[in-house]
Amino acid sequence: LHSSFSCSLTQPVTPELLVSPSSQDGDLGSECPEDRGNWTGRLDFLLSCIGYCVGLGNVWRFPYRAYTNGGGAFLVPYFIMLAICGIPIFFMELSLGQFSSLGPLAVWKISPLFKGVGMGTILIVSLVAIYYNMIIAYVLFYLFASLTSDLPWQHCGNWWNTDLCLDHHVIKAGNTTLPVNITNTVSPSEEYWSRYVLHIQGSSGIGDPGSIRWNLCLCLLLSWTIVYLCILKGVKSSGKVVYFTATFPYLILVMLLIRGVTLEGAWKGIRFYLTPQFDHLLSSKVWIEAALQIFYSLGVGFGGLLTFASYNTFHQNIYRDTFIVTLGNAITSILAGFAIFSVLGYMSQELGVPVNQVAKAGPGLAFVVYPQAMTMLPLSPFWSFLFFFMLLTLGLDSQFAFMETIVTAVTDEFPYYLRPKKASFSAVICIALFLMGLILTTEGGMYWLVLLDDYSAGFGLMVVVITTCLVVTRVYGMKRFCRDIHMMLGFKPGPYFRACWMVLSPATMMALLIYNIVKYQPSEYGSYRFPTWAEVLGILMGVLSCLMIPLGMVVAVLQEEGTLWERVQQASRPTMDWGPSLEENRTGMYVTSLAGSQSPKPLMVHMRKYGGITSFENTAIEVDREIEEEESMM
Repeated sequence: LHSSFSCSLTQPVTPELLVSPSSQDGDLGSECPEDRGNWTGRLDFLLSCIGYCVGLGNVWRFPYRAYTNGGGAFLVPYFIMLAICGIPIFFMELSLGQFSSLGPLAVWKISPLFKGVGMGTILIVSLVAIYYNMIIAYVLFYLFASLTSDLPWQHCGNWWNTDLCLDHHVIKAGNTTLPVNITNTVSPSEEYWSRYVLHIQGSSGIGDPGSIRWNLCLCLLLSWTIVYLCILKGVKSSGKVVYFTATFPYLILVMLLIRGVTLEGAWKGIRFYLTPQFDHLLSSKVWIEAALQIFYSLGVGFGGLLTFASYNTFHQNIYRDTFIVTLGNAITSILAGFAIFSVLGYMSQELGVPVNQVAKAGPGLAFVVYPQAMTMLPLSPFWSFLFFFMLLTLGLDSQFAFMETIVTAVTDEFPYYLRPKKASFSAVICIALFLMGLILTTEGGMYWLVLLDDYSAGFGLMVVVITTCLVVTRVYGMKRFCRDIHMMLGFKPGPYFRACWMVLSPATMMALLIYNIVKYQPSEYGSYRFPTWAEVLGILMGVLSCLMIPLGMVVAVLQEEGTLWERVQQASRPTMDWGPSLEENRTGMYVTSLAGSQSPKPLMVHMRKYGGITSFENTAIEVDREIEEEESMM
C-alpha cells in the first residue's frame, strides 16, 4: 500500500482515480499517471487566451454587427453586456480550471451529477472544430492565390466568369460619365469565390454535395497538419506558437488600418461605421446582438478557457488576466472595424455606390468584398497576402484551443492510458475530424458549413453555460466557490462578481436563449433556402448537446447507492478528491482528501469502489470530526 502512496507524494500529480485500471483485482496500482505538464513561460497562458478569444469573428462579425445595430451607439450595450455576461463568466471558467487543474470533463468532480455538461461541451467543440478548420482551409487557398503578380479575382474573362461579371477597372478605364447600373451585375471576386473556389454551381443544394474539390481538400489537409504540429506536445508546443500567432495579427491589423485611413473616401466608411443612432438602443434586438457578440467572441462555454487555466500554477493571477483579455478583445474588435470600414469607404467611392451596398458580414466580407477592395489598391497581391495571413493567424490559435480542449478532456478522464500517448491520441482526433470535414470540401460543402455554423454552437452552448453557472452558484455553493478563489488568489470576489454569478449572468443568458428560440429563423445561404430535413438535422445537433446533461445525470445516479433522493444528493456533492491537484496547495477542508495524503479517506474511496463500505458519507463526516478534534487538542 505504502509504495503507491509514496509514489503520489514524490511526484505531484493531478488527483485521478486512486486505482489504476491495470489493477482490476483490487490491489492499489503501483504506477502513477504521467504528469499533466504546465505552461513553460510566464506569458504562455495570457497570449493563448488572447489568441483564443481574438478570432475571425472580431474581423468579420463585429464591424458589421456594429453598423447594422446603431453604429457608435452599439458600443453602449456592447460594454454593458461585457460587464454583465462576459467578464464574470470568463473569470468563473478560469477559476474552475485553475483551482482543479482538470479539463472540461474531469472538472465535474465538483458535482458528478452534472458531468453531462462536460460531455455537451466536448460535442459542441468537436462540431465547431470541424467547420472552423474548413474556414482556415479557405484562407490558405486565398493565401496561395495571392502569390501572383496579378490577383486571379481581379478581372472578368476567366473560364468561371459569367456574362453578369462586371469589372470595375473597365468602368474606370472607360471613364464613363453616365452612372453604370450595377444592380444586376456580379463582381469578379464574387464569381471567383462562388464559381471557382467553391464551384457551387456543381451542387443543387445541401442534399446534393457533388464531387470533392481536391484543391480545397488539400488545403484542409494542410490546415489540419499545421494544427497537429502545433499541439503535438500539448501546451508546451502551442504555448510557444501563440507568441507569434497571437501578436502578429496586431501588427498586420495596424498596417491595414494605416493603409485604410490614408485612402480616398476612407472617412465615408468610418463615418458610416461609427455614426451613433441612439434610437436603436430602444430595440431589444440590439441588446441581444451585443450579448451574442460578447458570448461568442470571448469563447465562454467552449471549454477552452477552462482547459488553458488548468495548466496554470495554482496562484496565477487570473483576476488580472481576465480584464486584460476581455478588454483587449473588445478593443481589437473596434480597431478591426476601422480597418475594414476605411477600405469599404474607399471601395464605395471607387464604385460610386453607398457604403451599405458593399458592406457584408461573415465569409462574404473575408472572401468577396475585402479581396475585391484589394484589387483596387496599388501592390494588391501584397495587401491581399497580408490580409489573409492575418486571418490565418487569427484562426489558428482559436483552433489550437478547440483541439487542446478535446484532447485534455479525454486524457484527464483516462490518464493512465492516454497521457503517455498524448501525441498519438491527438493525431487520431485530428484525422477523425479531418475525415468528418471532407463533406465541407465538396461543391455543396458551403451549405453544410452554414448549417454547422448556425446550429452547432447555438442554443446548446447557452444551455451549457447557464447550467454551469447555476451548478457552481447553487449546487456547489457561492460561499464555497468564493472560498476556493480566496485560497487560490488571496482575496474573495467582490459583490459585483457575486451579483453577476447569482442573478445577472444566468438571467441574461436565459433571455438570450428564449429570444433565440422565439425569433428562430431557418438557415439560408444567399437566395438558397434549406430543406426541412436539413433544419431538423441542425436542430438535432443543438438538442444532442443539451441531452448529454440528463444522460449524465442518469449515469451518475445509477453509480450511487441508496434511495433515489439519497443517490441524487450524493451525486451532486463534490467527489472526495475534488480540490487543488498538488498536496502543498490543499489547505483547510482539502488537506486530507487527496490520494496520497496519509489519511483514511483514500482508503474509503477504494473500499467503496470494491465493496466494504456502502455508505461512505457518514465515515467521511466522522473522519473530518476526528481530525478537527485532534487539531483542537493540539
